[in-house]
Amino acid sequence: MEHQATVETIAGVIQLSVAPVFLLAGIAGMLNVLSVRLGRVVDRFRAIEARIIYEDRKGHLANFQKEATGLWKRIRLVNWSIRMFVLGALLISMVIVALFFGELVAIDFSLYVSVLFVGAMYFLIMGLILFLFEVSISTTQINEGIKRFLENGEDT
Repeated sequence: MEHQATVETIAGVIQLSVAPVFLLAGIAGMLNVLSVRLGRVVDRFRAIEARIIYEDRKGHLANFQKEATGLWKRIRLVNWSIRMFVLGALLISMVIVALFFGELVAIDFSLYVSVLFVGAMYFLIMGLILFLFEVSISTTQINEGIKRFLENGEDT
């Protein structure tokens, strides 16, 4: 007996695809947050870089260089976090394609879909962990900057 996809079976696949599509929307939101953070970190790095060039006081120069090092760590973490989220989104997209393809050709892709979904979750977890580290470095830098300001009584 030949398998033929009907409107009802395709509607069922669309219903199955709704959850992964919402997951893609959530990933898009995280990518937006990460890209904004990356832009702000890059802007801050450029400002520090410009001040390092013209700074003549060694104490201030050391503070600027320390902050620049922390900003580079943050840039790397955000970049890797973005990569993890994009890979997760690609795998989720492949899950959706596999759901449709499996229905159209009447092949059981359940193992394939499971592996793709678990892989996507792995990349999303890694992206969130990297994001957590970046936020931790950010708050530590802010705290250190406030302490330096209060100790020196001037903006460094």
